[in-house]
Amino acid sequence: MPSVPTKIEGPVVVIGDVHGQTSKLQQIVKKLAALPDINQRWIVFIGDLVDRGPDSKGTIDAYCQLADQHRKVTCVCGNHELAMAGSIGLINVPDFVDWPSRWLPHYDSDKTFASYGVPFGELDALREALPERHAQLISDLPWSVEHAQYLFVHAGLDNNLPFEMQVNILRQRDYSLAHPAWLYDKQFVHTGPGTDCPVTVVVGHVPLPQVHFGDRVIGTDTTGGVQGELSCVLLPENVVITSGDDPPGGFQRPQLVPTKRKAWWQAW
Repeated sequence: MPSVPTKIEGPVVVIGDVHGQTSKLQQIVKKLAALPDINQRWIVFIGDLVDRGPDSKGTIDAYCQLADQHRKVTCVCGNHELAMAGSIGLINVPDFVDWPSRWLPHYDSDKTFASYGVPFGELDALREALPERHAQLISDLPWSVEHAQYLFVHAGLDNNLPFEMQVNILRQRDYSLAHPAWLYDKQFVHTGPGTDCPVTVVVGHVPLPQVHFGDRVIGTDTTGGVQGELSCVLLPENVVITSGDDPPGGFQRPQLVPTKRKAWWQAW
């Protein structure tokens, strides 16, 4: 079993792919701090904490700090965490799955090496540079987080396969799969889950101009780690908060009410 929570209940905040954009994550957290019910909400990261952006280490530090302070925090594995874990030996993979040949040239992983102060491509040195808590987190992320109304999974579900079968595969985390579709397929956010899916599937992975609310699917990645503002979604309200300035009237957003209680967010 993964060491981070995999089954949650109640209201949720889901944060899209951070990709090392720590400053944008901090802006999101500051806005969440003003929510009057934040202490009752789970915070779910949809994967891809690392690569592309400038500060993968800082993002994981921020995640760990948030988990210590708020407690109700979890994260699903993104394809970037899977590639990183496979490349530096944090998970056991068969010899035919050559993660380094994919992660090093194709994932903008040079930003991750730089954030840990390691020359690009020195895999053993990067493993040594990782704080043990970072290594444990990256190696142990679940492939999905389950909720009575939602399933959180990085890329989504295949609408041609039975829902229960896919959930069971996600629970097992088969690292012999070189390219697990639930972490990789870019069509799932557009096609949505099959007709037997009883929940809304919340995903990241595919950069979108804004949060996408589809038929039992919500797409949350609005930066791809490259441009745009980081987004999060309050569930079940379907309210969007971004790292940028609040837009003028007409944008649905929560009433942000400052609180004087000491809470997890005051460390920010």
